[in-house]
Amino acid sequence: MRIAMIGTGYVGLVSGACFSDFGHHVTCVDKDAAKIDALHRGVMPIFEPGLDRLVERNVRGGRLSFTTDLGPAVADADAVFIAVGTPSRRGDGHADLSYVFGAAEEIARALAKPAVVVTKSTVPVGTGDEVERIIRETAPEAQAWVVSNPEFLREGAAIEDFKRPDRIVVGTDDERAADIMREVYRPLYLNKAPLVFTSRRTAELIKYAANAFLATKITFINEIADLCEVVGADVQDVSRGIGLDNRIGPKFLHAGPGYGGSCFPKDTLALLKTAEDHQAPLRIVEAVAKVNEARKRAMGRKVIQAMGGEARGKTVALLGLTFKPNTDDMRDAPSISIVQALQDAGARVRGYDPEGTEQARPLLPDVDFCDDPYDAAENADAVVLVTEWDVLRALDLKRLAATMAEPVLVDLRNVYPPEDVMSAGLQWYGVGRTAPNPG
Repeated sequence: MRIAMIGTGYVGLVSGACFSDFGHHVTCVDKDAAKIDALHRGVMPIFEPGLDRLVERNVRGGRLSFTTDLGPAVADADAVFIAVGTPSRRGDGHADLSYVFGAAEEIARALAKPAVVVTKSTVPVGTGDEVERIIRETAPEAQAWVVSNPEFLREGAAIEDFKRPDRIVVGTDDERAADIMREVYRPLYLNKAPLVFTSRRTAELIKYAANAFLATKITFINEIADLCEVVGADVQDVSRGIGLDNRIGPKFLHAGPGYGGSCFPKDTLALLKTAEDHQAPLRIVEAVAKVNEARKRAMGRKVIQAMGGEARGKTVALLGLTFKPNTDDMRDAPSISIVQALQDAGARVRGYDPEGTEQARPLLPDVDFCDDPYDAAENADAVVLVTEWDVLRALDLKRLAATMAEPVLVDLRNVYPPEDVMSAGLQWYGVGRTAPNPG
């Protein structure tokens, strides 16, 4: 099949590359000429493990191409995917759908044969109805079926998620559109990935509900971690104890500094705004969003307490800056709030991240960026593990202790056993756990 992918951001580029790897012919369209030029040169606009090789292989095979010219790509397509950004709108928190609606209008003008127009972007309930209206009004003669097909990709594991999904959700009531979508995803037949057909509005809500539920699990275990610290329990044992219950499951039960990234903060807020507009308040999701936002800054206070309650004039090294490993995404990363809290208290901050430094620079002013975790730790009064990159999971703790001004390690991801940290001569502070008695 011939596919046009409108938008070469995280979702559009990964989806387009994977579809082409299935054997479809994919044209990725973006208005950013510099980005398209970079893609022609094999330079990826995002860091995602394996994406550069996937793109190179399919460009070489003639199945994947990039352009700024939407018209020919859409005119030749059997399926047109809208994968543009839907950031939070300034002032009210609603999803900004201007890029989606703009794309829909351009697509309508370019349609030259029957095609499905698929909303891949994360959009509020009812967006597909508006996309359909725009197409009908812009091009009354066009034969197009508007479908919702939300993405469920984890940054850092997106290619694996696309090729071996838990499920594929398709929102349409039109059997012709359903048949085209079956053909689009036919290469996944051998993987037996469930193809779930729903109404369009249901599909739109599934995406938001899934992200809100995962955000709730994260926030729940983070609050349990706070309780563990004051009662002397171990949150890792609690997580394991409840996660072994099949009704709960072990995923997203790792205590830490709070969630961030491109999805959970934005999508929970957009879901709350949709609920508010329809007078169906979501009190649990409201609490999740508030608790998570407060938690990220509270981690800065946790570091200050580990340094004896005083940060002025001290140096703190943050190891890992992106919101999670295996991505360069800094959107709503906990490190941003932690840095702000430390700088407000008078601390000097150094930072190290294996992939996210360039994205972090404009977001973390007055931070000294280092090329090595040990350089960041030199003469520091505290080292804080914020993001659990593989390269930070096996640090030489004795070397770390020897290079620091004060031997304080704050492990916000509970990567290191406290006994190992303390035996290396470091003071250990974790999340939801208390230090073992040295005796």
